[in-house]
Amino acid sequence: MYRIIVLNPGSTSTKVALYEDDQKVFSETIDHPAKDLAVFPNIVDQLPYRKEIITKTLKEKGVDPSTADAFSAICTGLLPMAGGVFEVNEKMYEHGQIGPGSKHPGNLGPLLAKDFAEEFGGRAFIVDASSVDEFEEEARMTGFVELFRTSRGHPLNQRAAARRYAVDCQKAYEELNLIVAHLGGGISVSAHCQGKMVDTVDSTRGEGRMAPTRSGTAPLADVIELCYSGKYTKKEMLTKVMKTGGWTAHLGTSDAREVEQRIEDGDRFAELVYRTTAYQIAKDIAAMASVMKGKVDAIILTGGVAYSEMMVNMLKERVEFIAPVKVYPGEFEMDALAAGALRVLEGREEPKSYTGEPVFPGFDVIYKN
Repeated sequence: MYRIIVLNPGSTSTKVALYEDDQKVFSETIDHPAKDLAVFPNIVDQLPYRKEIITKTLKEKGVDPSTADAFSAICTGLLPMAGGVFEVNEKMYEHGQIGPGSKHPGNLGPLLAKDFAEEFGGRAFIVDASSVDEFEEEARMTGFVELFRTSRGHPLNQRAAARRYAVDCQKAYEELNLIVAHLGGGISVSAHCQGKMVDTVDSTRGEGRMAPTRSGTAPLADVIELCYSGKYTKKEMLTKVMKTGGWTAHLGTSDAREVEQRIEDGDRFAELVYRTTAYQIAKDIAAMASVMKGKVDAIILTGGVAYSEMMVNMLKERVEFIAPVKVYPGEFEMDALAAGALRVLEGREEPKSYTGEPVFPGFDVIYKN
């Protein structure tokens, strides 16, 4: 039996859990008051604080870290990389400190895993980092010479839901063609083609459909006019795209339960916003079906909004003609982190090594040099 300690640092909390093989022994969410975090100038400066509080929590639970075979952590902010399980090496540790992709508390994941492994023994892993990028070349090109698309989304939870479906239908994830839609504060829709995420439409930076807190796409020329209208600063525009767009802009809330209550109370505009979101998600799902030339085994809905029967039914009505719709509501990040480590410990998967080099160097490098 393998013992795996799972670490998931977030913006205002850290989740820690112990698994014995694939069974969760306990899971705890440690909240961090804003005043405690405010004293740290940079995210990386929080590392000793988070280590101490995790160690204290494990002690309170009667867990000796030296009995762990592995420490498995969430990971964000690294350069684009392949999916799967990575063993934390020095280059990953270095990049976790500087956040070359973005600066987010998830940068602390590989640092925590490696520090605990070095202090107590065991191995340090990260699983399906947020920067997983397995795009086909056709998915990367845009009409701007200066810009190409990179993968952004929810690979950890998307792959966890996809693997659950694979188990349920007694097939390997690597054998299936799946469309997975993560429905949360942000929404991403991805094509999973025989184990690789070959295309993703993600609302984080303004693609695809609107989401509870994100604008999604809009006519580009009109967006440029808005940027230069003098009404908004660059920071304000980015906030509208990534934090206060979508439902938040139209309805003043990002809570699906509140939106549905308004609909039940007769709010026709709230119903329009909800219907429009489903309409736009369905268009993204259909686009991913074309990526796989219509050969789709299933459409999987996951994330918090997948608990909504209203949203699920709206989507089924529009996309069930493509493939069966399977619903795995909620998030499975902790389970996915433990499962990835377990696959390596049991010898079912070889861990990858982080090189610190982007998986795609650019079209200029490939075709023009």
